[in-house]
Amino acid sequence: MTVADIERSTAFYTQAFGCIVLFDQIFPANSYSQLGSVSPSAVRMVTLRLGDEYIELIQYLDLEALPVPADSRSHDLWFQHIAIVVSDIDLAYERLRSFDIRPISSGPQTIPADNPNAGGVRAFKFRDFDGHSLELIWFPTDKRRDKWDSPGDRLFLGIDHSAIAVSNTAQSLAFYRDLLGLEESGQGHNTGPVQAELDGVPGADVKLTSLQTSQPKIGLELLDYQQPGRPRPQTWQINDLSHRHLILEVDDLNTSLGILKQHGIETTALQIVNLPDPYRYTAGLLIKDPDGHSLLLVVL
Repeated sequence: MTVADIERSTAFYTQAFGCIVLFDQIFPANSYSQLGSVSPSAVRMVTLRLGDEYIELIQYLDLEALPVPADSRSHDLWFQHIAIVVSDIDLAYERLRSFDIRPISSGPQTIPADNPNAGGVRAFKFRDFDGHSLELIWFPTDKRRDKWDSPGDRLFLGIDHSAIAVSNTAQSLAFYRDLLGLEESGQGHNTGPVQAELDGVPGADVKLTSLQTSQPKIGLELLDYQQPGRPRPQTWQINDLSHRHLILEVDDLNTSLGILKQHGIETTALQIVNLPDPYRYTAGLLIKDPDGHSLLLVVL
């Protein structure tokens, strides 16, 4: 995620969630910023680990960043969050209240028991000071992945999924499932007053589709609101605070680029970018899904 002040964001994610700093590096202006159609800029990146998952905080040091619209809603098509699994959502919620967060939900919400796929799940959505959306999520035993079963004394366990608002489930499945090869792992339909309180969207009525890679890591959740919000402005760039991307490892970027071009998929830049040491990936290509959400394709 692109941030305005990387020192402040690093302090928040380490102090609030217990993230561990793995790398803190600066890329020269002729490298990482070439992933997007922006002026060359030095880039500082802090790589964090939370459980088994990773978050990259990115600041473009020579470019101004447009803020996330203050009136953003969960059904706007630029919405994206990461869902952080907790061992006790009430304790996690109380801990977060001592930090500078902006609630989306009125408080932790419990999905009704009559929801077959999500009944008993508890969640709370909020934004950090840059406007990035996040979710705390707690799973009951019957809906919990094995990896969340032994929390020890940890309160924040890791990242379960990233959720994005989409305009059309079939269109998004054609991209993520049929073209990129993610595997559909579940569907659901959430509506009613609890969902409205959770999303901060009156009358929220959302179809959910869950996807996983062939080697399950962080899942992807498609949120198809029956009354979608605003589309993502095409003028937004990778240095703006609205920018977030998932990282997908591929076997060969040149082959991937050829296939994407055949299907008319938009790339953010015209080229594959070589990334310098000590970054853990050697090259990358930033692409967009049908609703403008970004994904960084990389090779080791």
